[in-house]
Amino acid sequence: MADFVYPPVLVAARTMFRVLDNRIRIEGAQHVPARGGAVIACTHVSYLDFIYCGLGARPAKRLVRFMAKHEIFANRVAGPLMRGMHHIPVDRSAGQASYEEAVARLRAGEVVGVFPEATISRSFTVKALKTGAVRMAAEAGVPIVPMALWGTQRLWTKGHPKDLTRRHVPISILLGAPMHPGLADDCEAGTAELRSRLSELLDRAQADYPESPTPSERWWLPSHLGGTAPTPEDAAALDARPATRD
Repeated sequence: MADFVYPPVLVAARTMFRVLDNRIRIEGAQHVPARGGAVIACTHVSYLDFIYCGLGARPAKRLVRFMAKHEIFANRVAGPLMRGMHHIPVDRSAGQASYEEAVARLRAGEVVGVFPEATISRSFTVKALKTGAVRMAAEAGVPIVPMALWGTQRLWTKGHPKDLTRRHVPISILLGAPMHPGLADDCEAGTAELRSRLSELLDRAQADYPESPTPSERWWLPSHLGGTAPTPEDAAALDARPATRD
């Protein structure tokens, strides 16, 4: 498919990275196939994760088509950009159509990006995953490349003010070896394996991160590492509350 919108958006993103002096580290980019379909399954700690997830595929010269809430496509500003970049709208009340569209894109050789946790993890650990990533990869006969992001939560995440002009924030993008689920494989077991791989990548990204929070910024560190982010149990309780604007 023709891409007239995606390239200038990438140029704008790279300009933003330079202006903000994001210290971006990409590790494991060789796992993204140079051609053919693939699912990138990414952890989710920030509203900006789709930008950095897409960046992780650029060394392979691939453009990622993200599955995103259909409300974004209705936005006057974001909508035309999302459609122009050929992302896939997801209506959670009727998700089968978007699932079938994603499978068709994968079979056509596209890279589809998904956030299998479905929503941002307030605990900065890997939440329980939806099975869709494994199911669509198996149905399309393509690999899943796990990816973990770390540092993006410092710019804009749930429950905290956005700080999009903050400079010099390190951003880690780690990709793991691909999984190759098949139609005969157990989908639940494959999803559990994907979660394990994502957790390992996220643990490594956190352990190798070049900065530690100041006492007033311990909110961006998970509780098991001494931060003040909610525990997974507390985060689940917060997610269960009626939606509010963050």
